[in-house]
Amino acid sequence: MCKYLVTRRGIIFGGMGMVLSSCVRSEDWHLSSAFRGDPDRSPRYRRQEVAYNGGEAPGTIVVNTSERFLYFVESGGRATRYGVAVGEEGLSFKGVASVGRKAEWPSWKPTEEMMQRKPRLIKYADGVPGGPLNPLGAAALYLYQGGQDTMFRVHGTNAPWSIGQAVSNGCVRMTNESIVDLYRRVPVGSKVIVI
Repeated sequence: MCKYLVTRRGIIFGGMGMVLSSCVRSEDWHLSSAFRGDPDRSPRYRRQEVAYNGGEAPGTIVVNTSERFLYFVESGGRATRYGVAVGEEGLSFKGVASVGRKAEWPSWKPTEEMMQRKPRLIKYADGVPGGPLNPLGAAALYLYQGGQDTMFRVHGTNAPWSIGQAVSNGCVRMTNESIVDLYRRVPVGSKVIVI
């Protein structure tokens, strides 16, 4: 008997996952996450309100790359903490920036440096349109310094299982549910500190 047994049930459930993941609005990502690993269900990386004594003003975003957490600072010594994936060793942005622009379902195009490091990305040189299969996920916050795009982003991901790891090309990844929540709370001009 063949070791790769395809059943009618497998085809139906697989098809449901494809249908759900291809036609979900950003606020409905919880529907499709049932078919993929969802780190928001892990107590460690789940979005939650926590005590925060970092001293930054409310509205500041602080990304702690070694902890794999992003903090949205709120008043009264509190913050909303989100689990994130960060850049591979040597690729992470560090420093102070601001949110220069925001986009829902952004398109993505690898940089020249990314394609040099990872030639498999050359096939995406013309870009990938926004949508559930796009690496930037449901939304993106574009980090700027001195009015110039740093080419680093805080964005959603179509690989939610990567949360908690150092795997990206330098950007900060969040689950789509988390980036949608943060996106709604953060205006353009917000301060971002990456440590």
